[in-house]
Amino acid sequence: MRPVPVEQIKLLVFDLDGTLIDSARDLCNSVNAALEHMGRPALEDGIIASFVGNGAPMLVRRSLAVENGVAPDEIHDEELATAYTFFLDHYRAHKLDFTRAYDGVLESLAALHLLADGTRRPMAVLTNKPVRPARAICEGLGMGEFFFRICGGDSFPLKKPDPMGLRSLMGEANVRPEQTLMIGDSKVDVQTARNAGAWSLGCQFGFGPQNLLEEAPDLVVDSAFDWTAALIPAKID
Repeated sequence: MRPVPVEQIKLLVFDLDGTLIDSARDLCNSVNAALEHMGRPALEDGIIASFVGNGAPMLVRRSLAVENGVAPDEIHDEELATAYTFFLDHYRAHKLDFTRAYDGVLESLAALHLLADGTRRPMAVLTNKPVRPARAICEGLGMGEFFFRICGGDSFPLKKPDPMGLRSLMGEANVRPEQTLMIGDSKVDVQTARNAGAWSLGCQFGFGPQNLLEEAPDLVVDSAFDWTAALIPAKID
């Protein structure tokens, strides 16, 4: 881990699932609804949750693959398209049935959105979840006001860990990579930060703790309450 110069960080970019929100139950319910639609048995929630992080199409593809006992790339495109369409329709209708913000998220966002000089700190969301449900969830949970942009897996031609989305947000905020911190719960988010030349903060309370430390982030926290202690410079009397 590298010491992060927190006093220089001007842009905070957050992952969504497993970082800002606990959406596991709604995602798992929608995947299992799609599997049932395809005449397949349900999977355990823990298995499905371990597939989150690389976008909804890959989530469905991996779920079909593990149920079939084959590699994800062996799933036929037609089968994937049918299951994914059903999953997306179901998830759009049920995305806020059980999804909630993690404890400490709203309080930390409120504390972090102002810089020491009183100016508003630019903050954004970069998720591989489709952008429409991502925006609706942020608004529904009362956190949309904190972000100047909410980007999804279909907002750019390439998804995380490709740095395209993060670099676009840096350009929009007019900040440099060394002034940017990516916050997420899996190695995908750490890789995205690395690929863009930005700093990374890993959240061990999310969906990806089993792979988070495979790509060591610069900072690690155990709860969203810890974001403020990690990112707001201590005042010197």
